Amino acid sequence: MPHNNYLYQTRDIKFAIKEWLDMEKLLSCDAYKDYYGLDDFDGFIDVSFKICRDVLCPANKDADEIGMKFVGGDEHAVVSPDSFKAVYNTVCEAGLGPQFANRSEEGRMPLSWYAPILEMQSGASPAIVMFWCLTAGATTVIQNNASEELKERFLPKMFSGEWGGTMGLTEPGAGSDVGACSTKCYPTDTPGLYKIKGQKCFITSGDHDLAENIIHLVLAKTPDGKPGTAGINCLIVPKFWVNEDGSVGAWNDVTSTGIEHKMGIHGSSTLSLSFGENDNCYGWMIGDGPVEGRGKGMAQMFQMMNEERLNTGTFALGCIGSAYYAALDYCKIRVQSPKFTDPKGPSVRIIEHEDVRRMLMFQKAITEACRALLYQTYFWQDLSHDAADPAERKHYDDLTAINIPLCKAYVSDMAWVSIEQAIQCHGGYGFIEEYAPASLARDCKIYSLWEGTNFMHAQDFTGRKSTMRDGEPMKQWLAIIADFIAEKKSPEFAAEFAMMEDSFAAYREIVATVEDWRVNKPQNRQLFGTRVLHAASMIICGKLMLDQALLAAKKLAELGEDHFDANFYKGKIATAKFYVLNVVPGVFGTLKAMKAADTSAIDCPEDALM
Repeated sequence: MPHNNYLYQTRDIKFAIKEWLDMEKLLSCDAYKDYYGLDDFDGFIDVSFKICRDVLCPANKDADEIGMKFVGGDEHAVVSPDSFKAVYNTVCEAGLGPQFANRSEEGRMPLSWYAPILEMQSGASPAIVMFWCLTAGATTVIQNNASEELKERFLPKMFSGEWGGTMGLTEPGAGSDVGACSTKCYPTDTPGLYKIKGQKCFITSGDHDLAENIIHLVLAKTPDGKPGTAGINCLIVPKFWVNEDGSVGAWNDVTSTGIEHKMGIHGSSTLSLSFGENDNCYGWMIGDGPVEGRGKGMAQMFQMMNEERLNTGTFALGCIGSAYYAALDYCKIRVQSPKFTDPKGPSVRIIEHEDVRRMLMFQKAITEACRALLYQTYFWQDLSHDAADPAERKHYDDLTAINIPLCKAYVSDMAWVSIEQAIQCHGGYGFIEEYAPASLARDCKIYSLWEGTNFMHAQDFTGRKSTMRDGEPMKQWLAIIADFIAEKKSPEFAAEFAMMEDSFAAYREIVATVEDWRVNKPQNRQLFGTRVLHAASMIICGKLMLDQALLAAKKLAELGEDHFDANFYKGKIATAKFYVLNVVPGVFGTLKAMKAADTSAIDCPEDALM
């Protein structure tokens, strides 16, 4: 699959949304009942597919090979390839850009319907999708926290895509340790207006020529700000000043000082920015100002960060899917060597060789397991916003919170592993840039680093998410899995349910061990945190895949072997079996390693790490 050949498939996407998830429950909520029926999803996904195939994917070659060029200056410091303009305008005009983030608009699209669109866009061009996704995230913070006057001033043109948006967290000395923020904001005589001074780096879409203006959400501290995250505020800092009537004014002393030369996603502009080099940069405080040095910036920015963490998992899924479909296409046409069972026979397509089939099934299983995990979480997130019963909203909000670190960290970790298998399927051609998996491997690696490196999410999962409200939400999460295993047993999947029973028992031992270590061996929890997160992800994905297999078996029995969709359902069943019987057993290895409780990694003297 060359850079500009879009092979993405939508059948499993439609299965997950229209057949598997209880979408009727969501569409009966007040936010959607007068606007959408289940079949309306097809229109959105079909239009998105055509845009991805005909517009985004052809521009991906320019994204990777030309990329964004830094030219400096106060206007547009970064220039994009010409093909980007058509992509950006087409996506925004189709309503598939930042418009989806307008959560106050009547007839808005459910987030669980937008997730597949985002997946497909990322699969078409991992870099270009950034330009509207970061804008959408920035609007979330403004919608939820800013004054009505600021909403009216900034949101309409951000929703339309006329203006871009960023999140300005990272600094040279404050990466994952956001509390070390040194950017300052100084109050002026105008209430809510602050002068800004400081530097930020690794700012995705920090500047470009696709939008008229860039609206930065900047984390900064007042001179009396408390140490750590407690003293952080969040401010709206436009590159060009926005007047009261919404018109664009003078340059706001936001300087792009350089573009990062990255391993992948070359078509996404990642910049270093300087605010107030000429002492003339201003921004509006979001919400109430700080009180005695305490700001609300981190709580506000976390609304965007949690959204972007789910999105990051979805971006990773798009890369996984594109690499898999490219490998599948290649293996169907590449002829090499006779079958193992017929050594003197003719050479056959490599899809007929056992290990190639294993690699393809692994990629298919990872694609569908990660898709199920993400779509389930977006579905829960929708219900957390739109269910009528406050108790039900809280329940789904808790479940979403628990799943977010799994969606971000597990999916992005598996992207690197699965795309490596896609490269392997191509043999030597996989190492050649002409074929898509090479660039996808470079592109996907950023996802385990973005929005908090993945170990931070392992800490979150084994720490705050496991203990919040005395562990009650986590007990509910575990009960969902336990009840499924106990209640859904089927003779047709006897081996798979037996594996899930044993694996879930092992996972419960893992949970108990983590709880013991929380008090007695806290460093061990750090050493094994990532492995525990992966084990939890395997367990929930195993449950989801087996749930889908039960539905697929039912559909297959109803439709019969001769139906045109029979092979799809057979594939769902086989993929679930493979995931449960080949991937989920990784839980046992984690438990065995935890029982051994090896600490050589931290016991080894630093100077011996040679």
